[in-house]
Amino acid sequence: MLLSILYIIGITAEAMTGALAAGKRHMDWFGVMVVASATAIGGGTVRDILLGHYPLGWVAHPQYLVITCVAGLLTTVLGKWVVRFHKIFIILDAIGLIVFSIIGCQVAITMGLSPIICVVAAVVTGVFGGLLRDMITRRRPMVLHKELYASVSFLAGIMYLTMLHFNVPADITTLVTLTVGFSLRMAAVFFSWSLPVFKFEEAKA
Repeated sequence: MLLSILYIIGITAEAMTGALAAGKRHMDWFGVMVVASATAIGGGTVRDILLGHYPLGWVAHPQYLVITCVAGLLTTVLGKWVVRFHKIFIILDAIGLIVFSIIGCQVAITMGLSPIICVVAAVVTGVFGGLLRDMITRRRPMVLHKELYASVSFLAGIMYLTMLHFNVPADITTLVTLTVGFSLRMAAVFFSWSLPVFKFEEAKA
């Protein structure tokens, strides 16, 4: 129940950030809804396609698509308010990242897939929505060059699987993974933690 509520909060917040990205590219309302939905539920969609998990999440639960489209359209009216409360959306984004990662793990587990694939499913679910948003709006993918993001999703997936392996109750596993993953993501934002950057330049002839 808690995970479902947090998921709805997460896709709403992600849809709004996607709508803002669309607005910066001067897209029309249809474009706003497309980018908002891709940002919010794109990760889960990519995961389901890669794993052959059907029906897709938003097909089985069309209310999620309605929520993302409405959130996107509301952002066209409340855009300035959304920007003003940017810090709140950073918090909601962090919650969404971990919730999406846990759900990605759960889907792969129910399919009987290997631990490695379960972790991959967690990362795909957690970060591919943002990747799709940046690709559609022609931005440099934020998840690949800023503070720890995909890495947090990866670690959350490993933690979730490890705790289940040692027979920790599912509710406790979910709560601990949420708490640790959220704390790590917020610490990464606050302290600007990031992975080493690879810089390569060809030698001039």
